[in-house]
Amino acid sequence: MKKTTKLKEMLASKDLSFIMEAHNGLSAKIVEEAGFDGIWGSGLSISAALGVRDNNEASWTQVLEVVEFMSDATKIPLLLDGDTGYGNFNNMMRLVKKLEQRGIAGVCIEDKIFPKTNSFLRGEQQPLANIDEFAGKIKAGLDARTDEDFCIVARVEAFIAGWGLKEALKRAEAYRQAGATAILMHSKQTNPDEIFSFMKEWGDRCPVVIVPTKYYSTPTDQFRKHGVSMAIWANHLLRASIKTMQDTASNIFTKQSLIDIEDKVVPVKEVFRLQNDKELAEAEKLYLTSEKSQKGIILAASQGKELGELTQNKPKAMLSLNGTPIVKKMIDQFKDKEIRDLTIVRGFGKDQFTNLNCSFVDNNDFASTGELQSLYLAKDEIQGETTISYGDIVFRSYILDILREARGDINIIVDSDLSSRKSDYVGDFVQCNELNKKSYSQDSVTLLNTELCKLADFNGDATGEWIGILKTSERGSSILKLKLEELKGRDDFNKLKLPDLFRELTAEDIKINVSYIEGHWMDVDNYSDFEKGQLF
Repeated sequence: MKKTTKLKEMLASKDLSFIMEAHNGLSAKIVEEAGFDGIWGSGLSISAALGVRDNNEASWTQVLEVVEFMSDATKIPLLLDGDTGYGNFNNMMRLVKKLEQRGIAGVCIEDKIFPKTNSFLRGEQQPLANIDEFAGKIKAGLDARTDEDFCIVARVEAFIAGWGLKEALKRAEAYRQAGATAILMHSKQTNPDEIFSFMKEWGDRCPVVIVPTKYYSTPTDQFRKHGVSMAIWANHLLRASIKTMQDTASNIFTKQSLIDIEDKVVPVKEVFRLQNDKELAEAEKLYLTSEKSQKGIILAASQGKELGELTQNKPKAMLSLNGTPIVKKMIDQFKDKEIRDLTIVRGFGKDQFTNLNCSFVDNNDFASTGELQSLYLAKDEIQGETTISYGDIVFRSYILDILREARGDINIIVDSDLSSRKSDYVGDFVQCNELNKKSYSQDSVTLLNTELCKLADFNGDATGEWIGILKTSERGSSILKLKLEELKGRDDFNKLKLPDLFRELTAEDIKINVSYIEGHWMDVDNYSDFEKGQLF
């Protein structure tokens, strides 16, 4: 069905319909995805998004360009807030022709004098158009259209100007007789009395549209009861975005950091999704030779018995933090950073790893083997640039950015802030060539604590704790796989952990590159960690 026909049927329907304000292509897409059947191309919102006043300061061609993007981004009809038609009958005719060319379903024009002023600003001081002149403008628009379903909605400003019910009825009837598809009756009162008094007298002569911005507390069923055809939620996406942008800008300016913001805003991938990047990606497969997706391996075979009843029937990696399984959050973070070819090594409760859109390798001997056996089973996935991680850690997404920028063959992330570690804390502590604790600096590992000793055993020589993530280059992947094959022949291989692998590499003077961070991660090793993770 054509967009024009959809809008016309919505207006003519006996059921109350709703359309939502949008002011650019992105917000129009959001309106469509929310489930609305139509879009209101708000003059206030479009002008505000352009940084000008709602006084026809944006030219009609500038508005036309905006709504073209909105129409292209969506499949639902768009009704443009066309102000006064941007001039006389001649301007109206040209406007309708151009809107039809761009797939706009209809236009709403108001009976005020050009240039207009927003109805909520000094409404009583705003002169109204001559009734006959405005009716002629409606007729001109109808004559200019090539699609008879293109809708022209006449907006009556009599209540706004303080001219009362009699004038509102007089104008509405004149515009109906001129051929308007529907009447938009506007009011700035905080109650719906003016609207309902009009509806009582108007009957069902033609569809009526309302904009309940001021009388928003009125129960929606009252609109249905009084026979309203369509309600417009007129400017709320713009107003909501302004508040969010103000708070975000203030926070970043004050703290000079993105740390508190990044996890509170939508990831960049959501912007790409709304932009329909998927369509472009499919086209690239046809027309471009693209690089393979980066690989990632998540080691998630263990049960996590130390968490007691929490993991009695559920693998540790599938425990939920803030409603999302640990491994699912990790997968989302990886894919957001273009690490999309993911393999999960599962073991205990392997059937519970569902709806993750990943490949799987099973370590069925998870109870009697260690991390290296799990990694060995996935060794064929260690190809090119590969990120490998434990499956029971949570971290801020920026850490993957730091790891991605690391240029060594084998790269690890180390937390240099050990101030909160207690004397009985157990962790994978490292000591590097230089005792450099500056954030994000890079160095080489010379000693890794493979015994998971207490910090006190290092006598203060530890420069940080490895957080459980590493990345290999293409050469590093080859080095890692060769070492795995070599270690597989040892009698104690089933008991070896990743730190043992690092120790073997550094013993052969193979450098492990370190990128430092300061906090912003945690592993889930016990119930206390699980509780803290809910607040992470």
